[in-house]
Amino acid sequence: MATDLRRGGPRPGRWRVRGAPYAFLLPAVALFALFFALPIGYALYLSLRKVEVKGLGLGSGARQEVWAGLSNYTAALSDSELLSSALRVLGYGAIVVPSMLGLALVLALMLDAERTRLGGFSRLAIFLPYAVPGVIAALMWGFLYLPDVSPFHYLLDRAGLPAPDLLDGGPLYVALANIALWGGTGFNMIVIYTSLRSIPVEIYEAARLDGASQLQTALRIKIPIVAPSLVLTFFFSIIATLQVFSEPTTLKPLTNSLSTTWSPLMKVYQDAFVKNDIYSAAATSVVIAVITLVLSFGFLKTVGSRSNRGETQ
Repeated sequence: MATDLRRGGPRPGRWRVRGAPYAFLLPAVALFALFFALPIGYALYLSLRKVEVKGLGLGSGARQEVWAGLSNYTAALSDSELLSSALRVLGYGAIVVPSMLGLALVLALMLDAERTRLGGFSRLAIFLPYAVPGVIAALMWGFLYLPDVSPFHYLLDRAGLPAPDLLDGGPLYVALANIALWGGTGFNMIVIYTSLRSIPVEIYEAARLDGASQLQTALRIKIPIVAPSLVLTFFFSIIATLQVFSEPTTLKPLTNSLSTTWSPLMKVYQDAFVKNDIYSAAATSVVIAVITLVLSFGFLKTVGSRSNRGETQ
């Protein structure tokens, strides 16, 4: 052994040192493979299969799982219910995303102002709804929307004012968007506010010496600097909008205006657990995932190319 050390041979502890990073990564890789990669692979496998029924479908061997190719994807892309649910979610997102980000930005700027009082309490109060599970939030707001039990309808009735039915027709989009705004604005506000707090104080002092007001400082300094945070929150909001499920599913028993396939994920749930067709549900899930990835990366690519052009100019 002494000879190996004099000749520069590998030391016994060197292999343990080199393998330490991989040992630390092993639990994360195992969890990623078990709870992320494996389910995705299994969903892809199911999306390429189907059940073939022979005769009346009775007896052993009458129902067999066979290769389906791309037939499940063809059926999913030509499904009118899936297209209608996607259009409804786009209308829902057109209300939620700009309203949520605009409100989060305004609140973050207000909390970052110099004369703000009770900043810690205000941040906690705004962020607290994000900690409430979506199902509980939807139930709470759903009962507030019901005319028979809602205190808002009672007060409007006592005041002699008409009370809108938020669970029917067009106002239903506003009712669903309100639940998302109430729960998600606080998280986006914290992200933007954290970015605002990282701005050097010297920049504000220079703007103050130049005679800039607080509004001018917010419009010309704060908002351009926190633009990456706005892009990040916009990216997360798009993904959350495309995956909306708990709010319409929870409100479904309270109104007949919500169909069982109101959103794409509700369509997947119906196919998998009501119709017992996990194969078409898997294909639809893969289609939704691919569309989400394409839109997300397309948005990031567009924002990145514009920022690069701005830097070159």
